[in-house]
Amino acid sequence: MSFNQRTMIFPEEVVPVSPMGRYFNSSVLSIYIIGVLEFEVPFDTCLAIPLLNQLFLPINPRFSSIMVEDKSGEKQWKKVGVNLKDHIKIPLFPKIKSQLESYDNYFADYISRIALEQLPQSRPLWEIHIINYPTSKGESSIIFKLHHALGDGYSLMGALFSCLQRADDPSLPLTFPSLKNSSKSSNKSLFHRFSWITSTAYHTLVDLGWSILKSSVIQDDETPIRSGVEGTINDVITGIIFYGTRLYMQGANYESRAATSTALVLLNTRNTESYQSVDDMLNAKAKGPWGNRISFLHVPIPKLIGARVLDPLEFVWETHNMIKRKKQSLAVPLTGMLLDMESRLKGYEAVAKQLHGTVWKSSTVITNLIGPSEQMSLANHPVKGFYFTLAGGPESLVISMMSYMGELRITLKSEKYFIDEDKLNCCINTAFHTILKAAMEVPQQTIT
Repeated sequence: MSFNQRTMIFPEEVVPVSPMGRYFNSSVLSIYIIGVLEFEVPFDTCLAIPLLNQLFLPINPRFSSIMVEDKSGEKQWKKVGVNLKDHIKIPLFPKIKSQLESYDNYFADYISRIALEQLPQSRPLWEIHIINYPTSKGESSIIFKLHHALGDGYSLMGALFSCLQRADDPSLPLTFPSLKNSSKSSNKSLFHRFSWITSTAYHTLVDLGWSILKSSVIQDDETPIRSGVEGTINDVITGIIFYGTRLYMQGANYESRAATSTALVLLNTRNTESYQSVDDMLNAKAKGPWGNRISFLHVPIPKLIGARVLDPLEFVWETHNMIKRKKQSLAVPLTGMLLDMESRLKGYEAVAKQLHGTVWKSSTVITNLIGPSEQMSLANHPVKGFYFTLAGGPESLVISMMSYMGELRITLKSEKYFIDEDKLNCCINTAFHTILKAAMEVPQQTIT
């Protein structure tokens, strides 16, 4: 393959773009998923093109396709020739003055800059950045920037994991923590089932109505985490994040402790508990098919008033109860149905504009993914750390969570010059230790 060839379009390779893919790549929305692999050793840049050619491009035709519009205005994926050199960026950083320093600040500035840049529509919508400078987290890093139109986090992370191996034994598959449902019961009484159906119907109407209002009319108050300028989640962790966020808001503005603030929680709507193989994902009948199978849930951030001021565990319980109640609602699938209906009546740009407004009217976006339990490696380069975030939306704050080797990493992507990320990080750490201490002082309880 010649890596200096010009991009060529092959008309026979045409695939319709999914509705969600059109929403995420429109005139008002252009959303990206940014993943970072941190390595224990410097990365051999000579391996980049062979690895992409042999491992990455064959995963899915979308990695070798561009999005075009036909005569009727419908968007299609068209297969093209790929000049891999156009997709590989290897930046040069200034030399540091002392070996005691790290390149953390240069790395942070670099990832902030590329998060704001738009990928050209004339070539496949992805690129990688090889950072061969040591930071406090690793000796080198690779940043994957992939357009959300290519697929959601489940799809893209599943694709990435297919390129990686277990560091301890490459012949063994990566394993992932299982999601256990503790609420399953087949011996429920008729009264209990009737009560559940009635409760589900009620909460569905309430949540669907509120979601529609939040997406169209009602917006959160302007607070220290929402500037108002364009520009299955673990209940305990979410409660900690909510509590830390309120501590930050209160520190910046005392009145913010009672302000209306909402988290837009992104959900994977697939009926699967773990990642499937790439071959399975490409099967449309699979439980975890490729694509953008996501929805969202509006979760109010509890206010720092009343009993919650003295007892931080109230934040955890309040968060747990809200999410548990909303799981009883059918608002999530019905919201998807309403979006489909609106796209047929008003077009994809109208839906994209509404989704833009939904995000902008909320205070923060929360998303999470699970990672492998074992250490990964890429071409014998051990992966020390791994995290991801979202870019391109109008929100002031994105909170993403990723598990890897038994540890959970929380990443904050914040609006520059508006949110003090160091202070917010400190507040979330304080929330964790405060809630941990409070939990250790009460008898152990099981959340049901």
